[in-house]
Amino acid sequence: MFSVFLLALALSADAFAVAFSYGLVIRRNAAASAFKLASATAAGQFAMPLAGWLATGSVHRYVEAFDHWIAFAVFLLLGLNVIIDARRGNREEKAPCVLSLRLLFCIGIATSIDACVAGISLYFMNVGILTAALMIGIVCFVCTLAGFYISRVFHRLPTCALQIAAGVVLILLGVKILYEHLSSIDASAVAF
Repeated sequence: MFSVFLLALALSADAFAVAFSYGLVIRRNAAASAFKLASATAAGQFAMPLAGWLATGSVHRYVEAFDHWIAFAVFLLLGLNVIIDARRGNREEKAPCVLSLRLLFCIGIATSIDACVAGISLYFMNVGILTAALMIGIVCFVCTLAGFYISRVFHRLPTCALQIAAGVVLILLGVKILYEHLSSIDASAVAF
């Protein structure tokens, strides 16, 4: 579950960055706005891994022999994508001060697309998907609140560095999965 916790932190980087930017521009009803943002991102981060995991279950028997390579590739691509986006300097434009339901829904989806792909990897990690999705959602909720309130105190934080760190964590999770699989093959070869 520690790997799932690290994954949850990495997946929460986008939600943190979005909440940070909204924290800079929202002046009224800060507590309610922070709660709305955190709830929207957490709901997306809870639902999307479930969707990815469910879609993978129907094809697992066909890819069992190379599932570790799939998980490694997914985490590598996710991590590289996060790092490339951070290096390009993709920044949210000035956020509107009103958080409508439509806007919250869009934020929840946009910040959790990577979590859908991560749900595929969770299938191959042999973890309980409900527990993992709940952990991802809770961590995202807390990180979103933190991003919102940190921005209100400091007004400037290098979100690029946070995104790069999140990308590195994703890549390292992929390497860990590959390493564990290759180590188990070596251990079984020694046993024979």
